[in-house]
Amino acid sequence: MKAVLPPLAPGTPIEIWFADEARVGQQGTLTRVWAKRGSRPRAPRDRRYTSAWLFGAVCPERRLGAAVVMPEANTEAMQAHLAEISRGVARGAHAVLVLDGAAWHTTPKLQVPANISLLPLPRYAPELNPVELIWEFLRANFLSHRVWDSYGAIVDACCQAWTALMRMPGQIASITTRPWAQVKV
Repeated sequence: MKAVLPPLAPGTPIEIWFADEARVGQQGTLTRVWAKRGSRPRAPRDRRYTSAWLFGAVCPERRLGAAVVMPEANTEAMQAHLAEISRGVARGAHAVLVLDGAAWHTTPKLQVPANISLLPLPRYAPELNPVELIWEFLRANFLSHRVWDSYGAIVDACCQAWTALMRMPGQIASITTRPWAQVKV
């Protein structure tokens, strides 16, 4: 982690944030449901292709997050997401943002805010990013078994799901806290 940090004033608080993005749309995923043994419960499944990208980041220690919903996953969307995360970092603190190696995370075109440093995860290691579990939680509780009529409905559902998660700070910490991702003083 020290390798990605810029020179900071002594005593500057360091926050660990995890970030990723998920596609949410009409070709949504099905999740498990409770049903009587031997029954075959019905679940709606949409075959259309409209979707949105939910870019989300969480800070387990502070139990909060930042997100944007975008029509595409690209450098411009990631730039907007970094700006949103930067606003969420505590005043005077510096965030280390742990993320995967997607092209829009690593492009030199990205202008990283001064209060954020990017820490890429090893290749092919999504299990190291707890935001993957945030997506599972959102899909299982808010975003699955739904048919949306329009792009606007998908965006609204993403915003409502993220807002609902942000009202559960204990859930954020429970899902995303990792012993190996603690700032050692």
